[in-house]
Amino acid sequence: MDLEEELLKINISHLNSHITCSLCYGYFIDATTTTECLHTFCKSCIVKYLQTSKSCPQCGVKIHETQPQLHLRADRTMQDIVYKIVPALFENEEKRREEFYNSRGFSKLKKGVVEKIPEPKLTCIQASDDRHMYKYDEKISICLERYHVHSMPVRGSHSKVPSLQEKFIRCSNRLQVHDVIELLMKRLDIPSEAELTLICHGHELTKEWSLKQVYLMYWSPKGSPMFLFYCFKPG
Repeated sequence: MDLEEELLKINISHLNSHITCSLCYGYFIDATTTTECLHTFCKSCIVKYLQTSKSCPQCGVKIHETQPQLHLRADRTMQDIVYKIVPALFENEEKRREEFYNSRGFSKLKKGVVEKIPEPKLTCIQASDDRHMYKYDEKISICLERYHVHSMPVRGSHSKVPSLQEKFIRCSNRLQVHDVIELLMKRLDIPSEAELTLICHGHELTKEWSLKQVYLMYWSPKGSPMFLFYCFKPG
């Protein structure tokens, strides 16, 4: 193996001071940076801290006299770096969030099947802190392009995969690949007996993956939007 092809191995403990929150000493989750001194913390930690303080817990600089929590911003770049460096951190966090939402009675989406639950009363929705469970998600921009024009037998005739008119979508990064496929099936009016697949950077995507996983594995750091190509799944 050439020297240029050798993998660089780094002890993750050497990076801990750069990728851990100084308030909880855990790896960054929802990394959030102060706009005044640019120090980064876990979102839940810094928001809770600023309920009783106006200054940065790391350097003591005053963030804002009256509304310090409004002077925080999500650090997407740092969060992506941490997810790439720390093994299984993203998967464990996704599992923890799923368990959290399920414990509060939200519909669970798995492999394209929605488990229906009794609809809560409007007063319960308005009073719940989790009623906007997708509103504050990290968003991702994707562009859906036809992979190539080919046909497959559908209902006794050969059908070609059509081209999407509105290709650009901005959505929650927790959407899964099968959600995007279902959207394409509906928008392109593709018969149910046909099957679509998504491809990113030459790789066919697993339906249970979230868009965040796809981005971290195949697209980062190419920027936005992330290009996903669709085509009929070979029989």
